Amino acid sequence: MANIYYEADADRSLIANRKVAVLGYGSQGHAHALNLKESGVDVRVGLRDGSSSKEKAEEEGLKVLSIGDAVAEADVIMMLMPDTEMGAIYTEHVAPNLSDGDAIFFAHGFNIRYDLISPPSNVDVCMVAPKGPGHLVRRTYLEGGGVPALIAVENDATGNAKGLALAYADAIGGARAGVIETTFTEETETDLFGEQAVLCGGTTALVQAGFETLIEAGYQPEVAYFECLHELKLIVDLMYEEGIAGMRYSVSDTAEYGDLVSGPRLINADVKARMKEILNDIQDGTFADNWVAEAASGRPNFLRLEAEGHDHPIEKVGSELRAMMPWISEGKTSVRQASGGQG
Repeated sequence: MANIYYEADADRSLIANRKVAVLGYGSQGHAHALNLKESGVDVRVGLRDGSSSKEKAEEEGLKVLSIGDAVAEADVIMMLMPDTEMGAIYTEHVAPNLSDGDAIFFAHGFNIRYDLISPPSNVDVCMVAPKGPGHLVRRTYLEGGGVPALIAVENDATGNAKGLALAYADAIGGARAGVIETTFTEETETDLFGEQAVLCGGTTALVQAGFETLIEAGYQPEVAYFECLHELKLIVDLMYEEGIAGMRYSVSDTAEYGDLVSGPRLINADVKARMKEILNDIQDGTFADNWVAEAASGRPNFLRLEAEGHDHPIEKVGSELRAMMPWISEGKTSVRQASGGQG
């Protein structure tokens, strides 16, 4: 069983006397910096010269410095830039400004797991990874709750790395919901697999394929959209609240019978074998190598595939239907607006 920690297990004094630099002010960066500040932590934001996020961070009352100056001033450095940019930023701005006993934190293990960043042995290397997007980390904190988080220690130079990671997780609200101990390897490999095989890649491909199947059979696009995308939220919410069994209990007998007999026809041994291929690519570094190379070459395949997704008929139909349902977004800020830039 996993080790799970809560507020009573965290020693907030371990972070209270530290100076924290949050590098980046994107989705996670803004949430970490603001939550830390409001928890009484001495925090500053490190941004690249000319960053579009500088004004936004300053308007929120945060101290903003260059990345190098922020690292030099702090003794806990949280790396919250995009994975493919982090290595170069570390080499140029972070490594030259590290001191004995500093701590380098990550919210995802990608750069450590694939040896894109190799910190010195005289600093703590930790992870605090909220299991939710930054806007949710921020919102739940303001509501008095929190998003569950993972913590991990890759290097314990000071002997206090785990306690410091737990204190940081507590300061951003994670210990209110529960903090699970893991490793950099486990977090990275399971996170990438979940995104690719189920949460993002698997789900979007399934929704698009279902939509296309109904359209090709002559059904109206609007009806296909509701059946294959819109109502997905209802099912996911039920699973989120009660698990798969609870969802099946809540839907009609007809829906449950269709689930039980048709699900295995669709997601069969062949699909699971392809999932294992995806996991193998993650474990042996193939995916990481491909992604780093793609980013270095200007992202031509990424941009082409992204554009194809934007142009899929389900997007046009969905946009038109959502405009007819203003209550979906009423009172909410869009994710793009809430996330800001990447710093």
